[in-house]
Amino acid sequence: MTTPAPRRIDWRWRIIIAILVPLFRLARWRIDVQGLEHVPRSGPGLVAFNHHSYTDFIMLAWGPVLRLRRPVRFLAKREVCDSRWIGWVTRWIAAICVDRGSTTARAGALSAAVDALRAGDLVSIAPEQTISESFDLLPFRSGVARLAIETGAPIVPCVGWGSHRFLTKTGRGRRMLGLPVTARFLPPLTPRPGEDAAALTTRLRDAMAAALAEVQGTYPDGLPAGAPWVPARLGGGARTHADVLAEHEARVRAWAEGRDGTAPDGTAPDGAGA
Repeated sequence: MTTPAPRRIDWRWRIIIAILVPLFRLARWRIDVQGLEHVPRSGPGLVAFNHHSYTDFIMLAWGPVLRLRRPVRFLAKREVCDSRWIGWVTRWIAAICVDRGSTTARAGALSAAVDALRAGDLVSIAPEQTISESFDLLPFRSGVARLAIETGAPIVPCVGWGSHRFLTKTGRGRRMLGLPVTARFLPPLTPRPGEDAAALTTRLRDAMAAALAEVQGTYPDGLPAGAPWVPARLGGGARTHADVLAEHEARVRAWAEGRDGTAPDGTAPDGAGA
């Protein structure tokens, strides 16, 4: 059987670029892409990113798409793929849609991700599965690690900061113009001999947590005390991580017990992380 060719920047991507790039430039966003040398120029790669805003995926793709001319295939939740407003975008960029309410469908999405990696694509997943309202990392699912172990694709961690000031779940302190935004790609992680998915996931989270702290500490606008977009542990006005984590774990338990009327299999109740 012939192996599919990797995706390339086609006319659909060029239209999206022609729409989005002028908008962000008009808004005077100062997008600082760091560590792009860690993203493979060709061949498969798994990009894992911290999910803190509704636009962080755009900031993640900014460097690979505009500088490396490599499209990024995101795992996106089915609700986004089926949206009457933005569903066309997910189809144009060949996003891999995840149905959170079906174990079989989730397995199918991971299988599609395996196929994409074997074709040589860049695939991106938010291992937290949902936006963290504390802006600290939530627990990671092991899907990224399992994909890396199965396919041999390197994991490229990416931490972003700043886009949550424009559009995130809380909607507090929203700012649009002149935002500094950082997207930092880290050195790739590959499975060690005999390493299981849990251990690799721990390494991934540790690397991202350390880099996120550095990015926050060097953010051009600083970390103003009481600002709603600054984590509470750093003196900001965001929700405490303990409260956000407790709610997240309660949702996971409800999902596992089937109390929300969906799959009683313990998979995550929100987001597209596997």
